[in-house]
Amino acid sequence: MVHFDDSFSNAKLKELHAHEEERVAQKLASQLGYEYVNLRHITVNPEAVVLIPEKRAKESLAVAFTTTNFNVSIATTNPNAIVFKTLLQNLEAQKLKPKIYVCSAGSLSHAWNKYADVIHTTAEQKGVLVVDAADIRNLTDQITALDDVGKLLVQKDTNSQRHISQTLSTIFAGALALKASDIHIEPEEAGVRLRYRLDGVLHDVADLDNYIYKRLMSRLKLLSGMVLNVKAEAQDGRFSFNSGEKEVEIRSSVIPGALGESIVMRILDPTVASFSLETINLNKHIEKVLRQQLKRPNGLIITTGPTGSGKTTALYAFLQEVHDESKKIITIENPVEYKLAGIMHTQTDADYTFAKGLRAILRQDPDVIMVGEIRDQEVAETAMHAAQTGHLVFSTLHTNNAIAGFTRLIDLGVNPQVLGTSINMILGQRLVRILCDDCKAAHHANAEELQFMKEVMAEHPYPVPVADQQTIYRAVGCPKCNHTGFRGRAAVFEGIVMDETVEEVILRDPRESAIQTAAKPQKIPTMLQDGIEKVLAGITSLTELERVVEFPIKLVTTPNQQEHLVAEGEITNEDFQSRVI
Repeated sequence: MVHFDDSFSNAKLKELHAHEEERVAQKLASQLGYEYVNLRHITVNPEAVVLIPEKRAKESLAVAFTTTNFNVSIATTNPNAIVFKTLLQNLEAQKLKPKIYVCSAGSLSHAWNKYADVIHTTAEQKGVLVVDAADIRNLTDQITALDDVGKLLVQKDTNSQRHISQTLSTIFAGALALKASDIHIEPEEAGVRLRYRLDGVLHDVADLDNYIYKRLMSRLKLLSGMVLNVKAEAQDGRFSFNSGEKEVEIRSSVIPGALGESIVMRILDPTVASFSLETINLNKHIEKVLRQQLKRPNGLIITTGPTGSGKTTALYAFLQEVHDESKKIITIENPVEYKLAGIMHTQTDADYTFAKGLRAILRQDPDVIMVGEIRDQEVAETAMHAAQTGHLVFSTLHTNNAIAGFTRLIDLGVNPQVLGTSINMILGQRLVRILCDDCKAAHHANAEELQFMKEVMAEHPYPVPVADQQTIYRAVGCPKCNHTGFRGRAAVFEGIVMDETVEEVILRDPRESAIQTAAKPQKIPTMLQDGIEKVLAGITSLTELERVVEFPIKLVTTPNQQEHLVAEGEITNEDFQSRVI
């Protein structure tokens, strides 16, 4: 009896069928004037595939298989179908340039299998990251230090598509557990670096491989509403996820680099943010003056500082302070970082600019207006006009100190005569890290430090005594603070109120030194004076204060620095030992 190998026969028949199918597709392409492609024999790019949602691709009998910048290659079994032509119109509306290929049905079906690898395109919509809240909670409970995040990432199965979701969950859980403000993913020659910003300082977390990096970038860009195949331009977006206890907003920014795209994600965690004058660590003397200014029915209050100095948090605290049911409060921001109950938040875009939005807001009969940032003359003058016409206005400027706020507005083109009738107060601020109470070490300030602190306090309008054997503290590091020596941040402030003397100087001689002299009788501490108070109180260290506030002289502060100077012969070991308790 003759036995036939059915499996061999079936395979041979499939092969013959596929061959015939490709021959027919090739002939059709030639007849219609398109190029032919066999999708089984080429690498289908996942970043191209996700340009067309899976459901839409199957309805249109099409698939995107390669993409470069705005060019995209599309394969279809029927380029004359109305549904396919509609798909092309939609792609062109997104400024994409499709090139059409003809393929066989079997070849197309093979390419559709790529959707299984393309990061939950059908399950996840733009703007919302689908995560298992229980997984996030479980991971958060396991993470108490930076090393824990790295260990959990290593445990994942790097070859599975599910690993991408697990990796994202671990990265975000770690950021929430450690209270990171930002997540950085940065390609380098040796690999891809994952970093968290904790208390204003970046820390290495783990190295990611290129396989994970490429798929993470596709997933994150898709979630953020960015164009996947554009890699030579900067893009911004945002998305959110539910951690089980709260909705967490993520603001994302991608820029191109020589080794690949770098993404930074700002975490807007509503449970971390706390907006009140009590929680932003105002110096009591500045707080007293500020509360008086916030009670005024109109005028402009500006807070100044570099990016990441807490300006937005301060403005939100001001909004909470003045908010009550009798007032209408409207903000215009880019972007809206947090949503406060009872306050109307608006966000700028390409057409709704700060200037246009502010003019529109003035027609909404507001009592209080917050303008996210004064960037140009038009916004500055519109804000001044609002302050002069019965509105209390809050805004920010990017300057190094409070005094520079006045000169910055003049540089933008604002008439100095308008400043005196518009501005109530300008604040300057920075954020310093708070020493970890579990590990901070006390030591005696050295002679240079003592002299410096005494000189600063001598100029302080409300000086704090500096003892001859003054104890101050330095950072050490322990598991509780991720071995950084710091836990949390506090603000250091300064401020200038617009009064007749300051207004006169601005009109006559608007130099920073002249404005500073005119403001001295107001008895408001400077950022340096406020910071030294916090050093004397054991809240922060001299080294940390010097990191964010410019000192007039360079100090030898921490024992680590002193050890280096002993080794270099610049100070004696006896002098060093006398400084540490």
